[in-house]
Amino acid sequence: MTARLLLLAMAAVATQAASAALELVGYSGGFGEWEWTGKVVERAAGRAKEYSGPVTLTHTGICTQDGPETKAAEIRFQLSRFPSEMKATVVVDGVECRFSGRLTDRYTGSMTCPDRPAVPLSIWVK
Repeated sequence: MTARLLLLAMAAVATQAASAALELVGYSGGFGEWEWTGKVVERAAGRAKEYSGPVTLTHTGICTQDGPETKAAEIRFQLSRFPSEMKATVVVDGVECRFSGRLTDRYTGSMTCPDRPAVPLSIWVK
């Protein structure tokens, strides 16, 4: 009986986690040359909703010779309702970057990384 209850509890947690998963897509760079794709899950963070998960960045520019370059990244962000805004931390190649964007049909803003110029970033969360 205890094993059944444990299995039911584990299934309920897995179902809740799966239902809170969101797809993230976007692009960054002066010409939108980096495509972003990933799945994020909701984490408990008090009043604001916080999401986190892995993201793949794919360079889609025409300068690639041996196929597109890809980078693995991690994103953590909060969404606020008023004003509709995203505040995110992105870690790419061990470098922590910050993003703040306003919602129109997507979240748009600039991503800033240490010792680098800011780059435009647009993110859709669905």
